[in-house]
Amino acid sequence: MLTSWCVSPRATSRRTFHGLRMTSKGKKRVVLPTRPEPPTAAQIQEDIEKTSPNDPVFTMLKDTTEEMPFTTSTPNMDSELERKYQQSRRYYDLNEKLLQMRGEVAAKRQELQETGRRLEESTVDIKGKSL
Repeated sequence: MLTSWCVSPRATSRRTFHGLRMTSKGKKRVVLPTRPEPPTAAQIQEDIEKTSPNDPVFTMLKDTTEEMPFTTSTPNMDSELERKYQQSRRYYDLNEKLLQMRGEVAAKRQELQETGRRLEESTVDIKGKSL
């Protein structure tokens, strides 16, 4: 029976493949070049000023601005945002109240079932005494 994996007698915790060690120590580390310094604010400003209006970055930004209605602030948009915030806030508050009432209803249901059971027992006792 031939197996390609075996335990080396020298290293009990390392597996070998036909006598070759399967560890990462055999790999050389790649030395990366040093990271360049980030540009200064003046360099960024200069770069922006040198670009043309039909630069792909600006045309892509224009397209995404049209898709997002709330990117620039106007009084009409601010009131719409406030209305939506208040609407979502009311929804959240009503949902919290609903969850609270759900627990109360479950407790009342349990109480009514217990009262109904006691009433049945009392009814049976009264009928038993009258016969």
